Amino acid sequence: MKTWTIFALTSGRSGTLSLCELLKRNAPQCKIKHEPYTDPWNPSMFGRPIYDHSTGRLDSVRRLLHRKCRAIERYRTPVYIETSHAFLKSYWDLAPEFFPYTKVIHLIRHPLEVARSEANREEFLDRIHWPFRRYRGPGGSLYRRWALTELEPIFSGFDLSRLTLFQRYLIQWIEIENRAMEYLQRFDMQPRCLTLHSPQDLTSPEVVAAIVDFVGVASARKVSLPGVKHRTPGYPTVIGDDELRQCRDVVAALPSHYLDIFQREPYAGQPYVAVLST
Repeated sequence: MKTWTIFALTSGRSGTLSLCELLKRNAPQCKIKHEPYTDPWNPSMFGRPIYDHSTGRLDSVRRLLHRKCRAIERYRTPVYIETSHAFLKSYWDLAPEFFPYTKVIHLIRHPLEVARSEANREEFLDRIHWPFRRYRGPGGSLYRRWALTELEPIFSGFDLSRLTLFQRYLIQWIEIENRAMEYLQRFDMQPRCLTLHSPQDLTSPEVVAAIVDFVGVASARKVSLPGVKHRTPGYPTVIGDDELRQCRDVVAALPSHYLDIFQREPYAGQPYVAVLST
């Protein structure tokens, strides 16, 4: 059976869980996973695979992708959808080797909201001592399970000891969006990409109908909106003057080639473009 795979080009805290629930309600014929932790045969691609990808240990990542392929084959479904934000962190450039029939959903949220929300989530998980939120690399250093390693070149121009958690996640968002655009261009995926702006597109019945059409299955009689908000208890996502100042410091220190993409679609015209200009 030929299986179409659909992955998300996105950062964490961008509405991936809402997208997953939306698809489950409106495309029940598909096998839909958010983060496939409940299936031990289907690697989540978080944690060590992110480290291995960032340090060039690609054979290790490929071994996990072979497992992922076999897991997807066992579902025996014409369409497998995974809304996890792992794709651009650990295997985006290897995916065409394993998933030839692929579409992608590019889910974009305001970068300052993403960075604030991701920082809030990490602070919350640290406060409650959530297990497995970090893992050790081969040298013994600790890394965030759901984040980039900060060994990536985009971080090289910063003194990491002076960056706030908010700034670290803002830099990560910029890197992820650069990877998204490189992936679309390198593998000629623009015709097989649906771009969504979060949260507004996830609450529009017209856009939801377009999402189901993009997936390629028969639509439900009536569009069903999930109304899921994956909030962090006690940590509102508030953007104030301090976040704007921290953003300006990051943007001023970044080489311009990391920022060039934001002058073009799908970013041009969005309200956050001004804060990403030097």
